[in-house]
Amino acid sequence: MKLAIVVGNVVATIKTPSHQNKKLMVVIPVDATGKECGESMIAIDRFQAGVGDYVLVLEEGGSARDILEDPKGSFDAVIAGIVDRLN
Repeated sequence: MKLAIVVGNVVATIKTPSHQNKKLMVVIPVDATGKECGESMIAIDRFQAGVGDYVLVLEEGGSARDILEDPKGSFDAVIAGIVDRLN
């Protein structure tokens, strides 16, 4: 699991069936101080995160499918939670 910040939305009119009706967000991994420390990626959002929110991103297909309740979905990254604050 990675800590990340949401930096944007992705709009795609044509998607694989497992991605239909899913919200896609652009996230960048950050360290514990909030400093960017990795490449941006696209994650599926089930928890209504918004631009500027710190989130927990899970990059493991099996766990992502569990969170999204889709055992046959082709998911790479999913927002697993929204962080209230960093200490």
